[in-house]
Amino acid sequence: MITLTHYLILSAILFSIALVGILRRKNLLMLFFATEIALNAVNIALAAFSKYYGDLTGQLFAFFIIAIAASEVAVGLGLLIIWYKRRGTIDLDSLQSMNG
Repeated sequence: MITLTHYLILSAILFSIALVGILRRKNLLMLFFATEIALNAVNIALAAFSKYYGDLTGQLFAFFIIAIAASEVAVGLGLLIIWYKRRGTIDLDSLQSMNG
């Protein structure tokens, strides 16, 4: 039987992978992917606590996080496409050369 501990371990592993991805990546697209993995890890933990305590509040928060993540992806990918068209790269080191 899958218990709360199993869900929390899975969530911690996913969040750790995302944290490593956020700290080590130089590619902006991979940074977005790592952020999405971190948000999904939080969603798993919230849904697990919600099921464990028999309360729907955690699932409601997870739903709002999914909605916010979808809007973040839409805006972020739009900006990423514009950045790639102007600079020809999505490397984070090229962000240092931004001019006003």
